[in-house]
Amino acid sequence: MFVRKKKNSSGSVSVQIISKNNNKYKVVETIGCGRNEFEVEQLLQNAKNRLIELEPNLFDFMNYNNQKLTNKDMRVIGDELIFGKLFKDLGCENILFKKEEDKEIFKALVVSRLLYPGSKLYLIDYYHIYKKRKIDKNKIYRCLDNIYEDHLKQNIEKCIFNHTNEKMNNTITFTFYDVTTLYFESESEDDLRRVGFSKEGKLARPQIQLGLFTTLQGYPLSYEVYEGNKFEGHTLIDILKKFQEKFNLSSKPVVVADRGMLNNDNLAYLETNGYKYIIAAKIKNISNELKEEISNLSFIDDSTIHTININKELIYKEQNEEINLINKKRVHKKSLDIKQRLILSYSSKRAKKDKYTREKAIEKIQSKISKNITKSDLKLSYYAKYLDIDNTLDIKYRLNPKKIIEDEKLDGIKGFITNDFTLNPNEIIQHYQNQYDIEKAFRISKTDLKIRPIYHRLETRIKAAKRLIESETNEVWECLNE
Repeated sequence: MFVRKKKNSSGSVSVQIISKNNNKYKVVETIGCGRNEFEVEQLLQNAKNRLIELEPNLFDFMNYNNQKLTNKDMRVIGDELIFGKLFKDLGCENILFKKEEDKEIFKALVVSRLLYPGSKLYLIDYYHIYKKRKIDKNKIYRCLDNIYEDHLKQNIEKCIFNHTNEKMNNTITFTFYDVTTLYFESESEDDLRRVGFSKEGKLARPQIQLGLFTTLQGYPLSYEVYEGNKFEGHTLIDILKKFQEKFNLSSKPVVVADRGMLNNDNLAYLETNGYKYIIAAKIKNISNELKEEISNLSFIDDSTIHTININKELIYKEQNEEINLINKKRVHKKSLDIKQRLILSYSSKRAKKDKYTREKAIEKIQSKISKNITKSDLKLSYYAKYLDIDNTLDIKYRLNPKKIIEDEKLDGIKGFITNDFTLNPNEIIQHYQNQYDIEKAFRISKTDLKIRPIYHRLETRIKAAKRLIESETNEVWECLNE
């Protein structure tokens, strides 16, 4: 709204308050008519006072001396307007904290991380400089402790899940699962922070592992934090059980995961509990019988797709709570007959890469053959499969042309394994390739949101910090998809 002077045909001047909406002007209120300059000035002052009553947050540019304007008088509000709206849309404002102050700090932690990623202490500086507000450091840590409480964890996750479920029209039919590692600057270990295989090259640093479920579009659904030295393949069953318990889905989603994640034990769990799955197949490591069948297939161009039905016996390990008195073991090997589909696609670009990689490997092997290749050298080389042993005189290694030819027949071929017989092959391939979105979610968290390295020491605050990241990642994804 603004004040307008309008000259009338009688010579008087009307002073009005005008609003503008959709390029249409509307008279909100007429203050009066002035017949001389004094009366008009008086009406203008009355109009300004009335405008302040109608819009108390309106900044008075007319009477403010811009020469005296300093940084202390400035306040950033755009971030709160935009991300505050997203925060509200996620339903996070409905989370019941013990104190209203904790809710405000929780919101501040989420929004500030999106705009100015940094430590929790950085939040204090950010709010002091840009918001003219003071936040006590101890209150931030107490808020993190409260976020860790089970009921708040469930409430936050339910808000995120319900928002995502609504976006998906209540049809979450596919879930992607992957694990990443997050390292600490500290060198000391505890029950959670452990040195393990690092995906970030920080081999000597303690770390935790973050397991994440997302939708096809990359929206986070659920997460869990695991010890840094835990084998990532052992996390799937645990998070899947918790995911089903928390949200009690009417139909179980198809699980899409990296081939290293779905070992025989995990496959057996999915099969026996009614889950469908999609994984990549290690074509060059499958049975010789299947290799021969694949090599006889014709791949005309990149659009060629073949399907092979597989009946196999799955050998897996079953964990028992009680020790068997006979063999004194909790682990027992069992077998399960399963049916799968092997979907095969071809890429000429991939074929060229496979050929180039193999030729380079053969060059290296030939240079080593002239030397004394040891058993340890072969263990380090994936390409030992191209070698054979010549023990006519002394034990020596040589290239096996037959193995090389067999390997060539599989160039450019990529396989996908599923137990879902309802999806068409193109859908299966596309769904697996959408794993890029979960990798993108991890990349956003690590780079844009700067969740690494971690400086927290207490387990409750480490897990609470990851809970914040789930909310932040969902808000970022919401922005990217708008």
